[in-house]
Amino acid sequence: MPKKRSGGGLTTTQQAAKFLGVAALSGVVLAGIALPAAGALGLAAKGTVDGFDEIPANLKTPPLMQRTTILDNQGGQIATVYSRDRTVVPLKDISPYMQKAIIAIEDARFYEHGAVDLKGILRAMNRNVQSGGTAQGASTLTQQYVKNVFVEEAGDDPAKVAEATQQTLGRKVQELKYAIQVEEELGKKKILENYLNITFFGQQAYGVEAASQRYFSKSAKDLKVEEAALLAGIVQSPSRYDPVNDTEEATKRRNTVLQRMADVGDISKDEAAKAEATPIKLKVKRPQNGCITAVSGSGFFCDYVRQIVTGDPAFGKTAKDRAKLWATGGLTIKTTLDPRSQAASNEAATSRVNKDDKIADAVVQVKPGTGQITAMAQSRPYGLDQSKHQTVLNLNVDHKMGGSYAGFQVGSTFKPITAAAALEKGISPAQDFTSDHQISLPGESFRTCDNRPADNRPWEVSNELESEKGTFDMTSALGKSINTYFAKLEQKAGLCETLSMADKVGYIRGNNKPLQAVASTTLGGQESTPLAMASVYATFANRGKYCSPIAILSVTSPTGKQLDVPKSKCTQAMSEHTADTINQMLKGVVADGTGQQAGLSDRDNAGKTGTTDERKNAWFVGYTPNLSTAVWVGSDGAKQLPMSNITIGGQYYDEVCGGCLPGPIWKTAMTGSLNASETPAFNAVDVPRAKPKEDKDKGKNKDRDKNKPGQGDNKPGGDDPFPGISIPPDLLGGNNGHGRGQGNGGTQGP
Repeated sequence: MPKKRSGGGLTTTQQAAKFLGVAALSGVVLAGIALPAAGALGLAAKGTVDGFDEIPANLKTPPLMQRTTILDNQGGQIATVYSRDRTVVPLKDISPYMQKAIIAIEDARFYEHGAVDLKGILRAMNRNVQSGGTAQGASTLTQQYVKNVFVEEAGDDPAKVAEATQQTLGRKVQELKYAIQVEEELGKKKILENYLNITFFGQQAYGVEAASQRYFSKSAKDLKVEEAALLAGIVQSPSRYDPVNDTEEATKRRNTVLQRMADVGDISKDEAAKAEATPIKLKVKRPQNGCITAVSGSGFFCDYVRQIVTGDPAFGKTAKDRAKLWATGGLTIKTTLDPRSQAASNEAATSRVNKDDKIADAVVQVKPGTGQITAMAQSRPYGLDQSKHQTVLNLNVDHKMGGSYAGFQVGSTFKPITAAAALEKGISPAQDFTSDHQISLPGESFRTCDNRPADNRPWEVSNELESEKGTFDMTSALGKSINTYFAKLEQKAGLCETLSMADKVGYIRGNNKPLQAVASTTLGGQESTPLAMASVYATFANRGKYCSPIAILSVTSPTGKQLDVPKSKCTQAMSEHTADTINQMLKGVVADGTGQQAGLSDRDNAGKTGTTDERKNAWFVGYTPNLSTAVWVGSDGAKQLPMSNITIGGQYYDEVCGGCLPGPIWKTAMTGSLNASETPAFNAVDVPRAKPKEDKDKGKNKDRDKNKPGQGDNKPGGDDPFPGISIPPDLLGGNNGHGRGQGNGGTQGP
């Protein structure tokens, strides 16, 4: 028996036998002789010749992972995201020097041999036997390409990568056979193109275009000879020959490639010498990957787009299909994001709430009539570094789309939905109710849609101040945010009708569960999201037609194919007259109420404030005929904090209200987003009013939310929009009650 060398390795005779065996096997495959079953060869179960008779389609045109580019509605880049930083380019867009360099160093006889280079195998065998080791391999570019396809398919799965790179005889046979078929079906030029696009060049760069951009900040078609040689040299060992971390080792390897290019006649000896004398000059471009790199604080919108692609059936029947589409990438996604609106909303979101405050805010904008989300921002930056107060929790959306588990109670901003339900039922805006500061209503008087009582207990409802009692009509009750009025209005209009209207205008719960049939719904006790509220109010702006929110305009595949994208679905939720009436009533909020500080003086605008119990959530949702914006301020942690005697954004607030913090944020976002030359008006209608009645307590609540240091509310001014009714400065943002469960809106709702 042959003896082993003292070091424990194979003897020279054994080395020769091993290589001859490989050469013989290669010859058999090359000759196209059909091999017997794997079992007859004694091959392992894994890495056998399963599917040996037909080349898989993905070896011809593998779905290479590439970078996906996300664009705004003007075509500007928001961010690029990728699992592999790669941009596939045709061979004509790759420098001839690069093509020659990779062939020279990896497979100099590429154009002379078939898929398997028997001459190269014998040469490698001879040199390795002489050296007593395995210093030189003999894989052709085609064989390397086949292996790279298997590795690419494995993705980031360690087990699959290990399987793709295992050195079993079965795997080698499979690669050899596929290499033969690839040569026959693709040809040399296409194989070279595919190889240069699939190969890893270190520094997270896959493919020659990404590598050229990473190391030299230029396109692969513009590579000089010394630059091409450097990249070609990296392929053998990307970590060892990394020019960023080891210039000396990379230079040696580059010069080896240049010498090889001269040896095979690709360049002259003088060209090689000149290139070798040129120092490596890098212009490194660091990778910009992921939503964390998104411009103007649009990381949350970027992630929302990802949620759509991986979650909407439009992009694949199964979750696995959609995840693969996103991971493979190469998509160009044009979105609805408006760069001007996003910049304004990001400025607004960060202007009055600091990223390190205990309190956070969220701002989102929707274009009425289209459902298009034009901006999405919040006070905390997008990211995973908590030391920098970053978060990936999207405060604008529901739990399914990356938002908080439950969403946030919306308080009085729900009341216009109840008003719309009442108007649709034929109840006049002049409908008035007289009530004390606190009332009790029978729970069974609120009926579910299957005509069952919502509760068998009385519902105790109270207004924030004892002075809030008397007679109110719909306009004044909206203006002063009278809880008792809207409890009675819901009772008269119907709980089922109110819930149905909420559904029609896109009001959803933040936890994605159906709305519950509880009377406190009218006071905003069921949590929702800023995006849902912006969409609800866009329905009023759009004269009663609701359009579901969308974020994507188009998606183009790597081959230029247009993919189907989710479309906005628009339905008439209420009559135009009802919406026009709501608009007229809510115009008074920003004209003379606590929303005055948010009001826009150069155009028609309307809105509603909302503040929940203990001021744990504060809202301003407002709109013009062409833009709807929702602003929420509150706690984004597990525990909700009362916003009283608190400093936010460096400013102290005795009590945060909808008009004094969310309102100014809303105004900043709207002012920056809207074009001064476009000032459409609401459709004017006459809103019937109840006969004015003397307010016995007029003046008693004048200090309810007066300008306190740092609170920022403007005093009411101008003509009185609610004749005979006293309007406190916090007219639309009052606390919505103090009970639990069905007690009042803004409490811990069901």
